[in-house]
Amino acid sequence: MDLATVIGMLAGFGLIVTAIVSGGGAAMFFNIPGAMIVVGGMISATLIHFSLGRVLKIFSVAKKTLFDQLRPEQEVIQRMVDFAAISRRDGALALEQQMADASDPFLIKGLQMLIDGQDDDTIHQQLSTDVQYLQERHEDGKKILEYMGGSAPAFGMIGTLIGLVQMLQSLDSPDSIGLGMATALITTFYGALLANLVFLPLAGKLGLRSKKETLQKDMMTEGLLAIARGESPTAVRERMQAYVSAKHREEVKPSV
Repeated sequence: MDLATVIGMLAGFGLIVTAIVSGGGAAMFFNIPGAMIVVGGMISATLIHFSLGRVLKIFSVAKKTLFDQLRPEQEVIQRMVDFAAISRRDGALALEQQMADASDPFLIKGLQMLIDGQDDDTIHQQLSTDVQYLQERHEDGKKILEYMGGSAPAFGMIGTLIGLVQMLQSLDSPDSIGLGMATALITTFYGALLANLVFLPLAGKLGLRSKKETLQKDMMTEGLLAIARGESPTAVRERMQAYVSAKHREEVKPSV
């Protein structure tokens, strides 16, 4: 689980709710018509802009962003160095035993190609294609979240205009003007809250996660290609440590 995302959302909503409750006017912040305008309008516009299949995938993307943790880069390097040591000592067929412990389908595919004896050009082409489509899927999810983050405040403003029009129709009752204004502004609040505390932060987190996952896939590809060429574990380590900063290049040795 990505604790930073969960803590950030809980803290953000918690502080806002606390501020509302301490102000003594919590009831006026619950407005069903306003929520229908903002949430319903945002979802409708998103369905118009994107296909249904792409929109439905956003739930799995958000779940992955919130709950799936990527391995540290040093752990990726260590695993590839271990694979190189096994391959050099016992041959590529010995890597078949390591596939049972690998939970990443990308890594499993790469190991299977090594075991099958495919050349490094074929391995590079197929794994690079997988990385390319991974980036495209992440970019789709990021675009949808960014669109939702942009449309939520827009529909909040639409709800405000609707409320103002309804309020102006009752100017003959001055006592209702203040309440009408509060109701009109609540939709802007909903839109701004959803955009800046949910959709835009999730889009940013997905973009960062995509970069990190792409980096790790590139590291795995580089390591698998080095193993296919028969390079030593030391050479694999030196090649892969180029992907991390100097201060994070800890000593990595084969642990097999």
